[in-house]
Amino acid sequence: MFVGIHNTPRDYAWGSSEHIAAFLGTRPSGGPEAELWLGAHAGSPAKIDDPAATGGARDLAEWIEADPETALGADLAAQGARLPFLLKLLAAGGPLSLQAHPTPAQARAGFAREEAEGVPVDAYDRNYKDTFHKPELIVALSDTFDALSGFRPVAEVRDVLATLRAADAADVQPDPGALDLLETHLAGEGGIEQTVEWLLRDGRGGDTGEASWVVERVVRLSASEIAASSGFARSFATVAALAEAYPGDPGIVISLLLNRVRLTRGEALYLRAGNIHAYLDGLGIELMASSDNVLRGGLTPKHIDVGELLDVLDVTPMPPPRLEPEVAADGVRTFRPDVPDFVLHRAEPGADASRVTLTGPAIVLAERDEVRVSGVTGETVLARGAAVYVTPEEATLEITGPGIAWVATTGVASEASAA
Repeated sequence: MFVGIHNTPRDYAWGSSEHIAAFLGTRPSGGPEAELWLGAHAGSPAKIDDPAATGGARDLAEWIEADPETALGADLAAQGARLPFLLKLLAAGGPLSLQAHPTPAQARAGFAREEAEGVPVDAYDRNYKDTFHKPELIVALSDTFDALSGFRPVAEVRDVLATLRAADAADVQPDPGALDLLETHLAGEGGIEQTVEWLLRDGRGGDTGEASWVVERVVRLSASEIAASSGFARSFATVAALAEAYPGDPGIVISLLLNRVRLTRGEALYLRAGNIHAYLDGLGIELMASSDNVLRGGLTPKHIDVGELLDVLDVTPMPPPRLEPEVAADGVRTFRPDVPDFVLHRAEPGADASRVTLTGPAIVLAERDEVRVSGVTGETVLARGAAVYVTPEEATLEITGPGIAWVATTGVASEASAA
């Protein structure tokens, strides 16, 4: 069964005014368009094009609740009757907040604790809105997509600080004390974790704390010619952008401890539990486990629970967590993370048909031009920017046409091939 779906972009302030409209082939709204949600998440469930096809249900959440076996298949219906993934178009015109997400065990424990404490689910200081983890996959759709993700190797952090030291020495008003203070925290027991905690606790108390002095000094030195001509020029330019968007925020300094990543079109990052990250600029297709559990770590006016963030945070230095696609056959690339919640296929059939085999429900989104999608029981044609929900009995999708089809589905035993 193929069910056409659509939604309205969410107008978060950091959103781009052009990217999503350009992808969909629609007129820009004139305001920020940050995310287009295609899924059954209660925050913005996808609307059903023809409710008569789903017994009158107007959105995916309503349909799944009313008829889970048809919408999800017997297996998922028996496991809690929920769509485990959420597909998004994400268009960053400015930096998002620094954030990390919990493991399944942390999510269950945190949700139970806050329920027992009587914290309303919609409270400003609520951390856990549900019992699920939230791993994320982002694939660049724009020519470039910029992000921060994971802590740099220690040697790189030292090189970043050495560049700031050189800039301070050349400054008309040298003031190495702020860098001395930062290095003292980094060299202490706990290193990165201790430094993040100090910056967030001390730096969010106004402009009188020592951390605020460090933020101010790092912003000044990052704008120097020495910083701009160094091997970390992009990181220092990010400091300037963050300082403009969030003046005085301790996340500005934390950004220099993180990998500064630039994806080109078609490249991907996979963000496991505990990975601290922030998207900075660009259009991407994002696929994640369907959850609202976010622990923030700066670059936001929203609630930051420092203790809970530190419990979730993975401070192990790592390279940027890129995920290379599997090339199953001509025309199909598969991004397969290490979780059962989701997998993402990119099918560009060209002259030949591409085939994607499903083991659960799917959402197909067309890019650039139309695609024809056929299954075991039916078929549909998607114009540029159109989307369709596919029930599991379609089993194998055959995709033809001049466009690109992004196919999000469950990750268990899912395969892709081309013919």
